[in-house]
Amino acid sequence: MVDDSPLVRNILVQGLSMRPEIEVVGSARDVFEARDKIIELNPDVMTLDVDMPKMDGVEFLRRLMPQHPIPVVMVSSLTREGAQVTLDALEAGAVDFVPKPSAELAGGVGAMLAELAEKVVAASRINVSHLKRALPAAQKLMAAPAKPVSNPMSDKVVAIGASTGGTEALRDLLAKMEPDAPGILIVQHMPAAYTKAFAERLNGVSRYAVKEAEPGDVVRNGQALVAPGDLHLSLLKLGGTYKTICQPGEKVNGHCPSVDVLMKSVAREAGANAIGVILTGMGFDGAAGLLEMRKAGARTVAQDEETSVVFGMPKVAYEKGAAESLQPLGKIAPLISRLAGEIDVLKGTIH
Repeated sequence: MVDDSPLVRNILVQGLSMRPEIEVVGSARDVFEARDKIIELNPDVMTLDVDMPKMDGVEFLRRLMPQHPIPVVMVSSLTREGAQVTLDALEAGAVDFVPKPSAELAGGVGAMLAELAEKVVAASRINVSHLKRALPAAQKLMAAPAKPVSNPMSDKVVAIGASTGGTEALRDLLAKMEPDAPGILIVQHMPAAYTKAFAERLNGVSRYAVKEAEPGDVVRNGQALVAPGDLHLSLLKLGGTYKTICQPGEKVNGHCPSVDVLMKSVAREAGANAIGVILTGMGFDGAAGLLEMRKAGARTVAQDEETSVVFGMPKVAYEKGAAESLQPLGKIAPLISRLAGEIDVLKGTIH
């Protein structure tokens, strides 16, 4: 446990020590003490505060990972600045994050500790040995200039769900997508303070126009819409136009936004004019929705184990028969384009 606050360290140590499968072997007040204790104790997982004295958590990760890769769960603040730094940390090799509780966060410390415990256990199973090499030089990705949103309305819909490891998987996938491919709706499990910053990051690396979804957005070719944190994203067809609905609701499978909510609405509204994708993530959210999509005639795929950070959501989706196949991350973008072409052929159009 690495945090500069003695109070926070004490809360984290006591809270996680109550879980029988977790043994807290040490804590540190700054990254230099953490470095020494990592060498001494060789822990399976580290939790790391974002805002640290002497050297911040992100810079520490950039220096640590190529030398001593270890699964890291970040503990960050629920602010826009905290969101930006947390996304930097995920790019630097952290596998997941948990927001610090605030007065507005339902459940407070107890909910945060429960979430952290689940993510620590999941992180212990993740192999990060691939990070034992020189990581790319740090790049501050600014939001790219707004891309044109006057693209034709999409007659097909791509629904993508992701969780742990999904921020980087989506970044890689969207960077490979053709700019005229069908409109994409994305659910990435992430709190409200983070989704707008995440969408801006994706917009900066993609030929797609990417933004946080708003109620009534039209689904357009070459545009991706990211579900706002704490709101469910769903699809509605009005006439020949697909539009978004963003609304609060109870958590589904422990999440709001939920992949299942999105995909069940896509199955209902788009049917065979849709493609469903489940990427890396912990748990099973999306499996039922993807199965409904497949039964409605949609084409479906899930990320394979080798390229997934956590082979949870894709595994369940495949085992339920929801995903037609498991594919490496690098092949999913071209597969989406090919499947979209096949949909056009089946509809009798010239592609």
